[in-house]
Amino acid sequence: MSGTREPVDLTNCDREPIHQLGAIQPFGFLLVVSSDWIVTRASVNLAEFLGVTQADALGRPASTLILPEALHTIRNKLTTLRGADLVERIFAIALTPDQSKFDVDVHFNEGQVIIEGERCEEDRRNAPSLSMRSMMSRLDQAETLEAFFREGARQARALTGFDRVMVYRFDESGSGEVVAEAARSGIGSFLGLHYPASDIPVQARALYLRNLFRIIADVDAVPVPVLPERDEHGQPLDLSMSVLRSVSPIHIEYLKNMGVGASLSISIVVDGKLWGLFACHHYGPRLPSAQSRSTAELFSQMFASRLESRERRLALDYETKARRIADRLLTSVADNASLLDDPAWLIEALADAIPADGIGVWINGRMALAGIGPDERGFSALVRHLNRNAGGRIYAVDRLAETYPDFEIDPVVAGMLAIPISRSPRDYVVLFRQELVRTVRWGGDPHKPVEHGPNGPRLTPRKSFEAWAELVRGRSLPFTEAERRVAETIRVTLIEVVLRLTDEASMARQMANERQELLIAELNHRVRNILSLITGIIRQSQTTSVSLGDYIRQIEGRVQSLARAHDQITRDHWAPASLRQLLAAETAAYLGKNAQRIRMSGEDVLLEPQAFSTAALVFHELMTNSAKYGSLSAAGSGTVELGWHRDGEGDLCIAWRERNGPAVAEPTRHGFGSTIIRRSIPYDLGGKAEVRYIESGLEADFCIPARYVNAVDPAGGLPDAQLDGVAERKTTPADPEPLSGLKILLVENNLIIAMDGEDILRRLGAEVITAPNVAEAMEILADRSFDFALLDVNLGDETSFGIADRLTAEGVPFAFATGYGEGIAQANSHSDAPVLQKPYTTEGITDLLARVPLLKKE
Repeated sequence: MSGTREPVDLTNCDREPIHQLGAIQPFGFLLVVSSDWIVTRASVNLAEFLGVTQADALGRPASTLILPEALHTIRNKLTTLRGADLVERIFAIALTPDQSKFDVDVHFNEGQVIIEGERCEEDRRNAPSLSMRSMMSRLDQAETLEAFFREGARQARALTGFDRVMVYRFDESGSGEVVAEAARSGIGSFLGLHYPASDIPVQARALYLRNLFRIIADVDAVPVPVLPERDEHGQPLDLSMSVLRSVSPIHIEYLKNMGVGASLSISIVVDGKLWGLFACHHYGPRLPSAQSRSTAELFSQMFASRLESRERRLALDYETKARRIADRLLTSVADNASLLDDPAWLIEALADAIPADGIGVWINGRMALAGIGPDERGFSALVRHLNRNAGGRIYAVDRLAETYPDFEIDPVVAGMLAIPISRSPRDYVVLFRQELVRTVRWGGDPHKPVEHGPNGPRLTPRKSFEAWAELVRGRSLPFTEAERRVAETIRVTLIEVVLRLTDEASMARQMANERQELLIAELNHRVRNILSLITGIIRQSQTTSVSLGDYIRQIEGRVQSLARAHDQITRDHWAPASLRQLLAAETAAYLGKNAQRIRMSGEDVLLEPQAFSTAALVFHELMTNSAKYGSLSAAGSGTVELGWHRDGEGDLCIAWRERNGPAVAEPTRHGFGSTIIRRSIPYDLGGKAEVRYIESGLEADFCIPARYVNAVDPAGGLPDAQLDGVAERKTTPADPEPLSGLKILLVENNLIIAMDGEDILRRLGAEVITAPNVAEAMEILADRSFDFALLDVNLGDETSFGIADRLTAEGVPFAFATGYGEGIAQANSHSDAPVLQKPYTTEGITDLLARVPLLKKE
């Protein structure tokens, strides 16, 4: 390269323009052509390959230098390039009339095309004897990462034929370590050596990420200039993606100091980041064929893909285990008000999730410390600093003394992971790690002073690559990305737990006494069931949502319907409530001033709480469907005739008739809303429901049993919104199918809750049969056998204790499910039976398995 080049020294080594050296290696030629295929630049060795001098080639159409057939092939290859930093290769193509074969690389660069060619040579001597599939199979059989790296180095050496092939891994600072090596005998080993970040400067690492393959065929080769050096705008040629790009004189000196005659580097890119390199050294010139190099590049990409899968699998296994620990932590701590009094318990609970040597807890200005860590004064100062700077996020450091030089912290403590568990001013759980004293074997002294080399005063590459040991102090084992993600899970878990352990919650527990226990249990049951029912509605509605907007509107409508019902039945201390008021509230919510379009007839009656809530959902769905598709959807013309009466048995008969609306046809698919209409009253109340899709309008008849119906009482209030809880569940259980192959009986008297419970059990692998009451459960048990049963304690006006008696006699394990608390479920002869607190959750059910010995798998 002609012209004046800025000297490279310690102040600008990382800025050396290694992609703009203006020259190529002599084993090939380079042409730059414009968008209209006129030659604008060429290497000075062009005549050796194409028989035309560089000067004569400039300004000529490329078609006068390259055969038309070859040029056509090159153009076709260029059409396959999509995006930047891509190179296409063509093997064994004739470029000149003498039919000499060339291997060609082509890519775009700033609106121009760069064509590089080298003579095609069959490299049969070093052709790999194994197929790519066989090589991948050998990698997959490696049991550990160390064996995986070692096998990768062996395969890469077999492909390239280089004397030494190393797997070189970068750390966060840019320093590197040789983690595997395959070399011919007698040349020593670099395995385990570390190299400082300055050995591969920043711009070189960035280039390795763009251009995955770098060959240096001969360190003694004389670079071939590409002329003209600068274009009409004064810009040098960018050779970032060039295969032939010449080598920085600093790097040439570096290789010569190592005695290396040729090198090959293939990038290992994992998750979009430069993980490391296959670094290949040969102690003499070496140029594998283009086909062999392409195969090696493909192998590196396959190796990186397998490595990424392995690392993700290891991280996933770790995170899955840690999340189970976090879930157990939540279950345990939720009822533990002595968190601050027992930090040793917390560190023990967290130790398997995130290994640590000490813990500090800071909540509401109070602290507790255990294990290795700062004293109370130092911890208080650390928390104040975290509140100023950590921003409410997980914060990790592995050089604590270096990061906080002013803090008085025991020097044995070197690492910290801070987990904020409240809002400002923030509370913290801080994990500490002790100093990890280790010896690092460097490939030469990384602190070697500036020397004068042939390229001026700068950091001369080390002339001795014997191991130089350095004792590293003041650092802990770093907290990994996987550990930080687990810490975030713990943060979300504990932030809710800590809120429950505030003074207000403690005072509420202290005020509880024996006279309040039953009331608290009842309130707990009702709240759990309401939350369970809403959770079930949300989940079941998902299966019918067409769009996000429709889904939101469905959820809002159903929850608002429950809210209206809840308001009515709580106005007078959970007494029975008016059917007419229920229907009027739903009508007003949908039609407003047009409420007269629903013509109601019948003497008002009062519905018991359970029936009232069920009826609210049913008539909400009927009105929703009518407003969307039925008679209430027509502009002002359609009506609904809604009448009711009590028959001779006292049952309440309700008739819904739609008139003057669009023509009706039975839908091909029944969604969640249709399921509520058809099944809720029969399932929840033991009544009847019939829906008919008549062309003139939808017709529906319902029968609510007499035990849920009362005559109007002027002093009567509103019904109990007691609902049997639906289970909240997570989408992905920790253990995929722990109930696989098991037959389970689920006894649950609420349809929505039963549907949600069925979903959870089936996702865990079980075959499920559901019964709404004792009678049906007994009939099912007479005909079928089960491996396990899950019994809701309260089945409306009866309990499931009779079913438990029969299961005990038949030797079938079972558990109770309840929202009242374990005392209610176990106040019977089956006090030793496991209890599952409602709402149902995947985690709750899988945790229950550990308490049922007969269900544990070998």
